[in-house]
Amino acid sequence: MRSWYSIFPKSPWLSIYAWVVFCILPFFYILRSASPVDLTIGVTLLVFFFLSYYFSVKSKSGLMYMWISFEIVITVLMTLLFGYVYLSIFIAFFIGNIRNPVGFFIIYGLHIAILIGAIVAGFFIEIDLFLPQIHFIIISVIGVVLLPFNLYNRQKRDRLQDQLEVARQRISELTIVQERERIARDLHDTLGQKLSMIGLKSDLAVRLMERDPKAAVTEIHDIRQISSTALKEVRVLVSGMRRVKLKEELVRVRQLLKAAEIELELEGDPNFPDMSPIVENVLVMCLREAINNVVKHSYAKYCCIVFERTEKEFMISVKDNGIGIAQNGVNLPGNGLDGMEERLEFVNGSLSITSREGTQVMITVPAVLKQIKEG
Repeated sequence: MRSWYSIFPKSPWLSIYAWVVFCILPFFYILRSASPVDLTIGVTLLVFFFLSYYFSVKSKSGLMYMWISFEIVITVLMTLLFGYVYLSIFIAFFIGNIRNPVGFFIIYGLHIAILIGAIVAGFFIEIDLFLPQIHFIIISVIGVVLLPFNLYNRQKRDRLQDQLEVARQRISELTIVQERERIARDLHDTLGQKLSMIGLKSDLAVRLMERDPKAAVTEIHDIRQISSTALKEVRVLVSGMRRVKLKEELVRVRQLLKAAEIELELEGDPNFPDMSPIVENVLVMCLREAINNVVKHSYAKYCCIVFERTEKEFMISVKDNGIGIAQNGVNLPGNGLDGMEERLEFVNGSLSITSREGTQVMITVPAVLKQIKEG
């Protein structure tokens, strides 16, 4: 996000040299006069101009327009007394950074009109002072006309891009929230009624166990039937989710680390055939966030990713040789670790971080789907 005003243009190196020339050049015009009074007046005007310019840059209220008015008056005096019109470039650059459209067009029009009037008056007062530099004056006037519009449009475009980026992030967040709400509704509609029925029939079976064993067995069979139906509906719900595979994500990880000039080492097999789509989606998002943190914050040259599958857990380890994370990532920009923990909580997973000779992020998710499937 760019600030409202900048003393120097966005591309600094070539432009800053031109700006320095514009700061020094007026002294050449002033020193051409042998009169001490003219010298004093010229230097005083320059001091007041740059003070006004500084205060206009720092001002965030209506006083900004007052300082710009002072700059325009000083530019007119410098033009009439010494034939130096090029301070108007400073004003033109600053006008281009005004955000308020009304203020921009008013100051822009006044500046051009007053500058042209001062130049015309200067030709009538002392034509020999202006005629030798007429081509430079014409170029300056063209710059004063075009530069503010160019800067104004660029500022407007930058603001729109910033707003678009914020909107994209907001849409992404809302999409995630909407997806979570949809999953919650679907799970509630799919399982809520059946789980309630299972609870009621379980209580009834316990009460019938001694009094009417046959009826209790019937209730138990009903419970098994209801649970099987619920499990099938959950599988249908999960299969309808868009699945992002870890193997596919590794392609992006390789490209990202290669672009960041970080050496990658892989251990283990990322293909977990008995993992549910929702769990794999969560692991993909957590792996993506962990790699982004390595690239953005670790200053590492090496990264090792380990995939491991045990009887009870799926595990992904991301280890780098960077600068480490202070306070277990509490102050890490962007709250990325908080987002990883929230995603893992959704599937009863966990996140652990150790920061010693780099950082190791351990992502763990219980492997319970296969057991349920076999049951």
